[in-house]
Amino acid sequence: MSSKRAFKKVLIANRGEIALRAARACRELQISPVGCFTSDDESGGWIRALDEAYELKGLKGRAGYLNIEAILEIAKKTKADAVHPGYGFLSEQAAFAEACQEAGVVFIGPSPHAMAEAGDKITARKTAQKLGIPCLPGTSALSDWKEALLKAEKIGYPVLLKAAAGGGGHGMRLVTSSGEMEASFLSASHEALSSFGDGTLYLEKYLLKPRHIEIQILADQQGHLIWLGERECSVQRRHQKLIEESPSCAVNEGLREKMGEKAVHFSKEIGYTGAGTVEFLLDGDNFYFLEMNARIQVEHPVTEMVTGIDLVKSQIEIAEGYPLPLGQEEVQFRGWSFEARINCEDPMRNFIPSPGCIEKLFLPGGHGVRIDTAVYPGYNISEEFDSLFAKLIVWGRHREEAVSRMKNALLEFEVSGIPTTIPFHYQVFSHPVFQKGDLSTRFIEDYLREPCSISEEEEELAAILAALEIQKREVQFENSSQENRWALAGRMRNVGIYH
Repeated sequence: MSSKRAFKKVLIANRGEIALRAARACRELQISPVGCFTSDDESGGWIRALDEAYELKGLKGRAGYLNIEAILEIAKKTKADAVHPGYGFLSEQAAFAEACQEAGVVFIGPSPHAMAEAGDKITARKTAQKLGIPCLPGTSALSDWKEALLKAEKIGYPVLLKAAAGGGGHGMRLVTSSGEMEASFLSASHEALSSFGDGTLYLEKYLLKPRHIEIQILADQQGHLIWLGERECSVQRRHQKLIEESPSCAVNEGLREKMGEKAVHFSKEIGYTGAGTVEFLLDGDNFYFLEMNARIQVEHPVTEMVTGIDLVKSQIEIAEGYPLPLGQEEVQFRGWSFEARINCEDPMRNFIPSPGCIEKLFLPGGHGVRIDTAVYPGYNISEEFDSLFAKLIVWGRHREEAVSRMKNALLEFEVSGIPTTIPFHYQVFSHPVFQKGDLSTRFIEDYLREPCSISEEEEELAAILAALEIQKREVQFENSSQENRWALAGRMRNVGIYH
């Protein structure tokens, strides 16, 4: 790669761990990272990684990171050559990519046209069908719930209402009978309008127990495209991904190649450039096109761990105009990787978001362990944003080693001051069905209704640490409820609150 870079400065139009991730990639490329923040983010841990950071004046919460005019004003002020959108916020807004073009700033991602083709789920379905990529029975845009009712009768229940401009589980409702359609349609449309500014819905046949498999692609401006294997994202709650892994137990070499080729074919058809993800549902040996995400994914680290390819640096280099440095035959896969999304949510109370101040923080480490986070002790997690505050990623030579490494890392991971999903993840990775790799998008509903037991060693460790915590806080442990007992055990909420 040439030492003379096309970009000298990149504005990172995002926050949190992905902003820090992009800043680090810029530094490795000898590019100056600059950024923006809202008033409630002025103490953000990622800001210290930037060379320059400017407040989005008068804006709070999500509104700031969605304000195109304010962000481009900062791009102009800092003389940034390009904008990295991260994920979420404006990352899949064709209007933002177009505004960047008009302002003379490179958007690190696909063209506005390609983004619009991928972002509209109905258009994407039509493109996939035209290319002969299998799709589930479904509809085009629906005018109202009455039309949805007629279409659902033809498709057969259960069906899924989905937002045409959607993603991330927003604007989706499962409908199992005709009596549920009106309320589900109105609710999904309202949520889609609120989340994406577009309440358009369509219907798709709902598979009872599919796997969620996605293919990572890279495409340069010279017309070269490669696929980088699959990620399995089947462990979900309310259509929100919680755990991802690469590769998938259910995908053999032949199926992997078929899905990879279909993903590349689709991406090439819409003129895609940059890093993107084509998502499929897998039902037995049959796979079906779901959608394309025209951005870097939250779960991109697991692909990086098994391929050794830095996807964020690749995004930047492609936007600079450099060709891909390797062909499809040079892509190699090594070992197994998991990612656990660590959210500030209380799993004891139906995963209710529980923002607040992180009092103490100890991050796990060791061979094959990676943490992507921008928080620190004393950092206040705002209710204005998504509850994700860290990603714990592990790598192992094989799946069994990666599972063991993840469990050990979760035991080491200490957060006090807020409830987190660490104990939920420990429960999942301890479950024998998960360990066998027998997954579907209904894994949580099917297997985590009852508490998962822990080993005698873990129970003994829990008791020791609980006793230490009692002494420190002078809490009457023996008189506490079982739920409070684990909560008071500090670190051992990582092990046993489900016991």
